[in-house]
Amino acid sequence: MLQVKVLDDRALIQLYLDGQDKAFEELLSRHKDKIYTSIYLFVKDRSLADDIFQDTFIKIINTLRGGRYNHEGKFGQWASRIAYNMCVDQFRRNKRRPIVSPTETFDIFDILKQPGLNAEQRIMKSQTHKRVRQLIDQLPQEQREVVILRHYAELSFKEIASLTHVSINTALGRMRYALINIRKMVSEKQIQLQ
Repeated sequence: MLQVKVLDDRALIQLYLDGQDKAFEELLSRHKDKIYTSIYLFVKDRSLADDIFQDTFIKIINTLRGGRYNHEGKFGQWASRIAYNMCVDQFRRNKRRPIVSPTETFDIFDILKQPGLNAEQRIMKSQTHKRVRQLIDQLPQEQREVVILRHYAELSFKEIASLTHVSINTALGRMRYALINIRKMVSEKQIQLQ
């Protein structure tokens, strides 16, 4: 039997298209945490994130089965772009503003692996992440969007520019101003991030 865990994404896609559902399960397993995380950071609602995540993978499956997937890009980045576009569509429908903060039932850092940390280090890291999320929440929407796409969805500035319909220089500028604003807030509020 073929070991799907050792195959790259492109090979898994081909196996899935050839009728091997296990290949898609492996593809989903590889990318689900990153994609779900980026969705949740935008919508800040667990059930809505679950719905968008499911819709994202339905769209991915339909695109793959329809033969419309382009192998030039990386699957994870392509899937993240689909998720981002679905989040944007959701916000346009609801005219809601994304806020990066945890809820009672979900904290994004709970699903991120933190191997090798002792209890004190985990607490300190959790507090730092909370402070950073609070600072990101206070950024203007365009800056917040670029930070989330770059650092949580791990998209390139070229991809961010394409998704947000701005030039690469504008995307870079928004990131620069976001970092300046975060540093300014850290300094003004005398926040310790370590």
